[in-house]
Amino acid sequence: MSIVDRRPWVEKYRPRTLDDVVNQKGIIKRLKQFVKDTSMPHLIFAGPAGTGKTTSALAMVRDIFKKEMLPNVNYLELNASDARGIDVIRTYIKDFAKARPPVNTPFKILILDEADNMTAPAQQALRRTMEKYTKNCRMILICNYSNKLIPPIQSRCVVFRFSSLNNDDIKERIKLIASNEQIKVNPGGLGALVDVSRGDCRRAINYLQSCATISKEIDQDIVLCIAGEVPPDKIKEMLTIAFEGQLSFAIKLLNDLIRNYGLSGRNIIKNIHREVYDMAISEDMKIELSKILAEFEYRLSQGATEEIQLQALLAKIVLLKG
Repeated sequence: MSIVDRRPWVEKYRPRTLDDVVNQKGIIKRLKQFVKDTSMPHLIFAGPAGTGKTTSALAMVRDIFKKEMLPNVNYLELNASDARGIDVIRTYIKDFAKARPPVNTPFKILILDEADNMTAPAQQALRRTMEKYTKNCRMILICNYSNKLIPPIQSRCVVFRFSSLNNDDIKERIKLIASNEQIKVNPGGLGALVDVSRGDCRRAINYLQSCATISKEIDQDIVLCIAGEVPPDKIKEMLTIAFEGQLSFAIKLLNDLIRNYGLSGRNIIKNIHREVYDMAISEDMKIELSKILAEFEYRLSQGATEEIQLQALLAKIVLLKG
């Protein structure tokens, strides 16, 4: 009897080789050359979340070492959840880097995920290790913001900048997973998954798996419910009513949204902000709306009462049109 694979779909469908990585064709082509040459410098993978940075690093390790891939022997992966203060850099990481690689292994690889969360003293300690033990160990530093790495580390590495995935690539990945899991995703649901993911393939897959727990037929309503998003037409309806000067009615629609979708005040403001620029209003009005939304988002971040602030936000929108 076969064992059911109960891993999260993000891990279950993670590409195993560089050929399987979604998009990032220019970067993958250069990484394949490193694999072909069995040689590589220290690398920095920078870019938004869910764009394939960690996946590409692990895939390259597999392609280089193949069956000789031995965790904690010829490659080591550390995440931000691991202790990575200056003491760890000076002991654990240094000991791994200075030890000779196993026979038939050209060098060891150390993957430091979320490297931009390392403290400045830890980064200073790391730069010397990178320089001194390059012959034995190559490092791949993965981060969202490469500017948070100190200049000496950046100068020791080749930087690869990953871009957000385009909608077509995410759609193809969702269709592949849905087919394998025997799930039906209608066009509205597929479009909603792409919209709520915002270029993050990992987020799209997680939402897909969450939706599958509700129904094997996924539509827009299920996706928006799982993602905590409001249908765009409901937000536009509320804003239109406010522009017409009907404050009480607009507040009623707002309360309905909060009650039906369970959104926080800041989520409501984000949803409004997303729709503002698609509305048929003047550019000056969009500018004023953006400034108002920024003001009330700041108020909520400082702990102001949500109900009062959201109703005040609608009142200001009513006054704008007046």
